Amino acid sequence: MGKTIAEKIFDAHHVDTPSGDIHVIKLDAVFCHEITTPVAINDLVSRGKDRVFDAGKIKAVIDHVTPAKDSKTAEQGKLIREWTRRQNIKDFFDIGRNGVCHALFPEKGFVRPGYTVIMGDSHTCTHGAFGAFAAGVGTTDLEVGILKGVCAFHYPQTIKITVTGELQKGVYAKDVILSIIGKLGVNGATNKVIEFTGPVVDRMNMEERMTLCNMAVEAGGTSGICYPDMITVEYLWDFIKGDYPSKEDALKDFKKWQSDSDAVYDEEITHDVSGLKPLTTVGYKPDQLKSIEDMGNTKVDQVYIGSCTNGRIEDLRAAAEVLKGKKISDDVRGVLSPATPGVYKQALKEGLIDIFMEAGFCVTNPTCGACLGMSNGVLASGEVCASTTNRNFNGRMGKGGMIHLMSPACAAATALTGYITSEDKIQ
Repeated sequence: MGKTIAEKIFDAHHVDTPSGDIHVIKLDAVFCHEITTPVAINDLVSRGKDRVFDAGKIKAVIDHVTPAKDSKTAEQGKLIREWTRRQNIKDFFDIGRNGVCHALFPEKGFVRPGYTVIMGDSHTCTHGAFGAFAAGVGTTDLEVGILKGVCAFHYPQTIKITVTGELQKGVYAKDVILSIIGKLGVNGATNKVIEFTGPVVDRMNMEERMTLCNMAVEAGGTSGICYPDMITVEYLWDFIKGDYPSKEDALKDFKKWQSDSDAVYDEEITHDVSGLKPLTTVGYKPDQLKSIEDMGNTKVDQVYIGSCTNGRIEDLRAAAEVLKGKKISDDVRGVLSPATPGVYKQALKEGLIDIFMEAGFCVTNPTCGACLGMSNGVLASGEVCASTTNRNFNGRMGKGGMIHLMSPACAAATALTGYITSEDKIQ
């Protein structure tokens, strides 16, 4: 019997099976940020276990609130900063070098096909775009990962989603994943891996695949995952070229991290996106959707472009193309947060930042910020935001605020009109 990619990764990293289908696996990387990691650090210190399993495999960043907005967030930053120094963790990204973790770490080449990765953050599933098993975990699992370099999971069950058809102009990876979440429901993939495959995924670049995998958790998934291919090799080449004689050799090696043709799945779904239209969320769950064209004149107070879902250079390019030479509505606050310093620098080089600023956007430093209602664009009660982020829970971006998730192009179009609209409606 064949194996899925997730099963292959688990078997290659197997340490122990203490009971039932609980498998302890070795970790290739433990990612840390200043919101969830300090709790784990403090507990380890209190237990006399202030150490790490491998300083080279731990990557840390201050990204959720940066720079600190108050004394509490300053203390959290100080704690993780001092911890990385004590533990000799070299890959720590402090203010000025930091970016949103799930955009920054792939950009640095920290994720490879076949890797196992954990972090105390639900959107760690983003890194599955590289053919890795990557999952968000709680404090106890994070502590064990930091201390011992292992983590326990149920043996993976996988839902295979084959995405077919041709995307229409103005339809993006964000629309594809929203439509998949709408099909599965917010609990449809609970405790399962979502495997994204098919001709549409094969044509996607790494940024688009990261968008898909990033929101797998919004359907309840433990991880999203894509097959590594030449697109993966090209993205990683600068980091792996010392390991392989050629890109073809790298691809040959990476192909071992693909599912077998006779692998057994918990569920298999074919998802034709040929007729898909630009989507947005309504209500307070990411599976509550409407097409943009069915939103009527739904007014917004703010447009937010950024986050680990859609704050990469491709996203900024798509939004800037809509905004170029135009002004946003006087009734709208536009906020742009490039996901990493690298994205920011590239956007400056291409003139994208000028386009955003001339249109009337406030451009901020890389940060998670408003995505989880912590800084840089928090909503007041009763306010509405069109956002490129990943979660529209009640109060997520500010108590009493409403979030409509959508693609960067639709968010830009909405900023121009002041109500939810798609880019094809902009002259």
